[in-house]
Amino acid sequence: MAFIRKRGGAYYLVHSVRKKGRVRQLYLARLGPRPRISEEVIRGVRTQHPFLHVKWDELKAKAARDLVQPLANNSQYLRDLLSSVRNLHMDIADLHLPVLGMTHDPDLTAELTTGLKLLRTTLDVKLAQLRKGGYPALRS
Repeated sequence: MAFIRKRGGAYYLVHSVRKKGRVRQLYLARLGPRPRISEEVIRGVRTQHPFLHVKWDELKAKAARDLVQPLANNSQYLRDLLSSVRNLHMDIADLHLPVLGMTHDPDLTAELTTGLKLLRTTLDVKLAQLRKGGYPALRS
């Protein structure tokens, strides 16, 4: 049975196996600083371990419950998130759009465009939630 384990500052998807009478942990995937199980993680585990039966719905539910914990106990999570936001902002600002037309992979350009639209939608939703919550710093 697969489970989520935190080790250091990262979460891992782990499965216990018994070899020669001893239990060993098989690391299936590194989930990062937040226990997110994406379709990419699922595909990777299924590819590398095709005979392993994993209850993905249960793991996703457990991961969703564990996502709240970093915010409740640690302001370092918010500092790291702020740093990521700043880095993403600079990366997007430095992106020269005419270069996208010169790429040899039009699917990659379309995927980037879709990703930027999704980011805009997510930001609009989160900012609206914060405004409704009455946070004075975000009312402008």
